[in-house]
Amino acid sequence: MLIAEGMPLLYLELAVGQRMRQGSIGAWKMISPYLCGVGVASVVVSFFLSMYYNVINAWAFWYLFHSFQDPLPWATCPLNSNRTGYEEECERTSSTQYFWYRQTLNISPSLEASGSVQWEQALCLTLAWLVVYLCILRGTASTGKVVYVTASLPYCVLIIYLIRGLTLHGAVNGLFYMFTPKLEQLSNPKAWISAATQIFFSLGLGFGSLIAFASYNEPSNNCERHAIIVSLINSTTSIFASIVTFSIYGFKATFNYESCINKVILLLLNAFDLEEGSLTADNLSEKKDYLMATYPQEYAQLVPQIKNCSLEAELDTAVQGTGLAFIVYSEAIKNMEVPQLYSVLYFFMLLMLGIGSMLGNTAAILTPLTDSRVIGARFPKEVISGVVCFINCVIGLIFTMEAGNYWFDIFNDYAATLSLLLIVLVETIAVCYIYGIRRFEKDLYTMIGRKPNWYWKIMWAFVSPLLIISLFIFYLTDYILTGTLQYQAWDATQGQLVTKDYPGYALAVIGLLVAASTMCIPLGALMTFIRKRLKRERVSTVA
Repeated sequence: MLIAEGMPLLYLELAVGQRMRQGSIGAWKMISPYLCGVGVASVVVSFFLSMYYNVINAWAFWYLFHSFQDPLPWATCPLNSNRTGYEEECERTSSTQYFWYRQTLNISPSLEASGSVQWEQALCLTLAWLVVYLCILRGTASTGKVVYVTASLPYCVLIIYLIRGLTLHGAVNGLFYMFTPKLEQLSNPKAWISAATQIFFSLGLGFGSLIAFASYNEPSNNCERHAIIVSLINSTTSIFASIVTFSIYGFKATFNYESCINKVILLLLNAFDLEEGSLTADNLSEKKDYLMATYPQEYAQLVPQIKNCSLEAELDTAVQGTGLAFIVYSEAIKNMEVPQLYSVLYFFMLLMLGIGSMLGNTAAILTPLTDSRVIGARFPKEVISGVVCFINCVIGLIFTMEAGNYWFDIFNDYAATLSLLLIVLVETIAVCYIYGIRRFEKDLYTMIGRKPNWYWKIMWAFVSPLLIISLFIFYLTDYILTGTLQYQAWDATQGQLVTKDYPGYALAVIGLLVAASTMCIPLGALMTFIRKRLKRERVSTVA
């Protein structure tokens, strides 16, 4: 996906922004007036992303503030109101999950039970937006300086975590799991969709932010070289971060597996009054068979309490998104030496990455607005930036409600993926077949002094569009075959996630999220056609 989609489309967007010297709306409008909707669609997607994405920074602030406590608040379960034992919900699950679902989100049992706004999370969200506003206050000049910090600091933290992660007990198990290929997944369309989504999000394709930033480049800037370097650094960083993640994930899985083994050994030692040291992890399976054959009745009574411990099962319980960022990592951190240090480092890194992403998202919204004659000429950049941040912050309060995490998942799953595929597909078709690939070649020759080679032209004209169309079909087919869309709800009585069907109004919101951005493209073309038709009729009438 990097070779067929990421690199060619990154080069295309950088070249378009650098050549047209406009934000996403203005750039595509210059290529063809009928394509004004493409830029609008990019702005709408970036707006949706900004609405919910900064909530991650709010959560990072929340965890960062709690990282200075000793012990860490997610290290153990809190006592109940009578102080006679632990909270029941926490005992049913784990301390890290309890801290996330109950003390951070205070999550409701379903989407229908919306609940009230959590003031702690609302304050963290306000702080996150204030930081973003201060970073974008003076436009690209201040944003560029901030990006040096937000881009370089995470590498320093990742190197520290890599050294620590590789020295953790069980890290090898995680790395072995990561690098063991599952070739059968290549026939699974979801694997390709996930790969495309990863490339699109990590490179920022289709959001308009690349076009916005490239519009500030020097006209002679070598955007081809930058596209190759950035693409390779991006994917190398992904692999590097994955090594760090899976080393820590291996440590967590090994820790849980060995804890499970120790609990089973302790249970059998006490139940059968065995000599201490007679049961070990190595001979546990043999001893269990012996005890089952010798004491069948007593062993049968213990079977419900004996857990089936498996390292493979622990490793297979992979999670992604917020579950990985706030549950798995915090669970691994609490078992490290000096957990406060590693917790501060990790959540500070998460914050830097989140702010860096937000700068790109807001730039994709602000650049077309400041380029606009109607808005840009009447209001200073500071006011436009402030209004955009304020509107996003107010709307973002939805995600701080008790059912906010369910709405977050809706936006995260449906607000961008399908829309990005369509936007990027139209972009490639527009450049190759509307603007003309030969004309685009001449523009590139004017800018960087040479024409694109056969690789770029084949990818732009044939491979990338066909692959996007295939992914588009796979994506739609997958949802049609899935039937009713479902979500994961937190059941406090069981201490685990349960699957529920989305209510009707949630399905309507999902439809609106997809339609709001994708329909901008045909509507923009239709409005341009009507405007030109009316103008032609007025001219003919006057004549």
